[in-house]
Amino acid sequence: MTDRRAWVEHIMGMPISLHLRGPGVRDDPGTAAAATGVFAVLREADQLFSTYRLDSVIWAIRRGEPVDHPLVREVLALCREARDRTDGWFDPELPGGFDPSGLVKGWAVERAAATLHALGDVDHCLNAGGDIALHVASPSRPAWRVGIEDPRDRHALLGVRTVRTGAVATSGTAARGPHIVDPHRGLPAEGLLSVTVSGPSLLWADVYATAAFAHGPGAETWLRRRAPEYEITVVA
Repeated sequence: MTDRRAWVEHIMGMPISLHLRGPGVRDDPGTAAAATGVFAVLREADQLFSTYRLDSVIWAIRRGEPVDHPLVREVLALCREARDRTDGWFDPELPGGFDPSGLVKGWAVERAAATLHALGDVDHCLNAGGDIALHVASPSRPAWRVGIEDPRDRHALLGVRTVRTGAVATSGTAARGPHIVDPHRGLPAEGLLSVTVSGPSLLWADVYATAAFAHGPGAETWLRRRAPEYEITVVA
């Protein structure tokens, strides 16, 4: 039986869970220290980029204040790249003000999960509200299985993605209501209930899921032309 250990903390306004498995993870103090580091990375991202905290850089940018921070510069550059990659279907410049949320969560979780590779022969599953970074270190251990929730019945699954190393991200209205904006119209996106995207990078899976949901009908064809290395499930 492979050792397993799990933690849950509330950050970014949601429960974030970390599951580790591998030899010795139950008793190794380094495992707990690594988990602490993961949540510290996520808290830093929340402090910088939260749209709910008036002391965050998001609000500073909205107020027109100068901001100079290496992580902020990185995220701003990624937002520009995301706008180009998605033909403007992902755009942080929205009518309500600058909002990079559709990129930041995936970026932050991916960045936090990367610190766990230092543990060596340990698998991880880091889940922040359906944005999930996964890694299997040993070929002798099974892949992670990620259920895709049915937005019409949150007690049911549409299917299961099997992932060894990669990411799964979901955008939709089931949990938070109509919060994704169609940037071309400046109005809430219409036509879809959820979009789940899986592939090599959580940052880009998150961006593509948000952009595809904003795109609406035809999103499946649209994404497959632009990012064939990502798998998409659309619920209309």
